[in-house]
Amino acid sequence: MSVTTRVDLAILGIRGQAPVSRRSGAGPSDDNHLLLDGSGVAVPLNDASPYWFDGDTLMRDGVVVEDVAVEPVRRPRFYDLATAEGVSYEQLARLHGRDVLATTVVQTCIRYDAAERCRFCAIEASLEAGSTVAVKRPAELAEVAEAAVRLDGVRQMVMTTGTSAGRDRGATHLARCVRAVKARVPGLPIQVQCEPPGDLATITELREAGADAIGIHVESLDDAVRRRWMPGKSRVSMAEYRAAWAEAVRVFGRNQVSTYLLVGLGEDPDELVAGARELIAMGVYPFVVPFRPLAGTLASADGATAPDAAVLDDVTRRVARDLVAAGMTSDGQSAGCAACGACSTLKQQGA
Repeated sequence: MSVTTRVDLAILGIRGQAPVSRRSGAGPSDDNHLLLDGSGVAVPLNDASPYWFDGDTLMRDGVVVEDVAVEPVRRPRFYDLATAEGVSYEQLARLHGRDVLATTVVQTCIRYDAAERCRFCAIEASLEAGSTVAVKRPAELAEVAEAAVRLDGVRQMVMTTGTSAGRDRGATHLARCVRAVKARVPGLPIQVQCEPPGDLATITELREAGADAIGIHVESLDDAVRRRWMPGKSRVSMAEYRAAWAEAVRVFGRNQVSTYLLVGLGEDPDELVAGARELIAMGVYPFVVPFRPLAGTLASADGATAPDAAVLDDVTRRVARDLVAAGMTSDGQSAGCAACGACSTLKQQGA
């Protein structure tokens, strides 16, 4: 599959409903999960897209896209199970891509008020729709993880959280959940994701609980962009982020720390690439993905659109070159979004 086709799919999406897909909620949502040439990808659901798939064939405007094998990710068997209390496993954790188990351990966020909310976020939409539960219990997540590994060949797990009012910003519950899963499935690599905790010692607590990698997601390095798109979260200063990244690299190691950078929020592309280069020098993997206005977000209500494909292609290519030159590629990540790569085009470029 050409990089151009992958970029087009990331922006334009695809028609058709795959067995594993989801609308609303924490990302990736509004996506079909497919295998393209054997690689797991999360492709936006878009009924107006020129792309659609029919079995093992990818079409664009009615013409077969040559040399791209398409296979929907099959519905996992663990979705058919429930806890003793009757909670569906699917409400507790979801399959992402081919073999990633993902969960939002706390589905609420102190910043979800309209005046504070990140404009690209829909973390509470799935809770409002009744497709998940507000707080995942550690023992239940361990139960789901064991079944997902045994029945569906899951090979890694991602745990993220909405931000809590506590000083730890949600990291303490993450640690409890990691500890429970590792006790049940010791060999399952886990990435945790949270805001910079108020006490940096919490990062060590996450590592000692058994987390193999960590994502501390900033989305943009430009303070003006952050204030516009993330009014509440932007009050966590860049100095706090840099301190958290540095401590995380010390604790977890180089290339086991990552952060999302969204293309399409208005940040200057050259400055975004320069910022990514600084992150790489720190040992932090900049996971470059296109902004997409998800259903239920403030950005979608405002009519915001995805970035130009040429801009996404240019930024991703440059960041990929820097990652490869630094010897920091997704294959070296223990677990997490960069290790999976389904939401980005970095993997297609060797990063």
